[in-house]
Amino acid sequence: MTSFRGRDGLPNVGVVGATGLVGTMMTKLLAERDFPLDGLRLFASARSAGSTIRFRDRDVVVEDAATADFAGLDIVFFSAGGSTSKALAPRVAAAGAIVIDNSSAWRSDPEVPLVVAEVNPKALRTIPKGIVANPNCTTMAAMPVLKVLHEAAGLKRLVASTYQAVSGGGMEGVEVLRDQIASGAADCDRLAMDGAAADLGPVRKWAVPIGYNVVPLNYVLGEDGYTEEELKLRDESRKILDLPDLTVSATCVRVPVFTGHSISINAEFERAISVNAALALLQDAPGVVVSEVPNPLEATGRDPVFVGRVRPDPTVANGLAFFVVGDNLRKGAALNAVQVAEVLVAQQG
Repeated sequence: MTSFRGRDGLPNVGVVGATGLVGTMMTKLLAERDFPLDGLRLFASARSAGSTIRFRDRDVVVEDAATADFAGLDIVFFSAGGSTSKALAPRVAAAGAIVIDNSSAWRSDPEVPLVVAEVNPKALRTIPKGIVANPNCTTMAAMPVLKVLHEAAGLKRLVASTYQAVSGGGMEGVEVLRDQIASGAADCDRLAMDGAAADLGPVRKWAVPIGYNVVPLNYVLGEDGYTEEELKLRDESRKILDLPDLTVSATCVRVPVFTGHSISINAEFERAISVNAALALLQDAPGVVVSEVPNPLEATGRDPVFVGRVRPDPTVANGLAFFVVGDNLRKGAALNAVQVAEVLVAQQG
């Protein structure tokens, strides 16, 4: 990896998709964590170009990502969707930057490391295409917990049911839940007896209403009746943990929560591991907090993932059941990207 090109060897940094939920969080975290950089440039679609975003003590003008010259940048965060990343990330990497991408565009590419900062930072030693992928926000929450348990007992099988917040669907998801809650508020008591008693307005974004409801068909169907979201959890877990034969069955559900993805996990291991041993490991795991009742409100706005309800799974020989929650906008997306960049900066030291 070449040295950064900013003054005093500091990186010049860019954020593509800077006006979206995750892009906004990335810029906020760069300031909060006092990330060492020489300069910051922000990029978005043409309709946002020319607007300004405050960073530290100055206003940064948003540039049109489609027409921008990315020369001189060292680290560029992407949070603008898979199609934008496919089109622009190779161009940015060719200009000399390391791209840290938050979309699903590059996660399955064998030449693109898929990294959770606390779990597999060694994967950053080789970045053949100049692109690093962020995992899906649901996978991200599980990895710091599963990593330490796998090292102790050998993860063999994973069964997971997720409870995913609407902000994982962007600002539109937040608006849909807000509008449907407001539309049904006056009649919500009647929903206890009749699911059609409240007018929640037209169905938007998901197959059925999300207000006062859950949606068990989250995104489109893929192989064997599993959705793309469920297959991401399988494939990304295998790649991050370097367990290509890990058996995974997931059910991904969208729930009426604004932020904070939750996962109910049943994990089977090669070797016996007690609840007390698991809790001791989790107490010391980086990026993990053991909580008596982990929940989305506790996790929202916080950096760690929260784990609790750890108990034996009596349906398998060496099994544990537990519940994990993480802020899908912070650790699930923006924070991990910034942490990956911090590892890259440390490698330059």
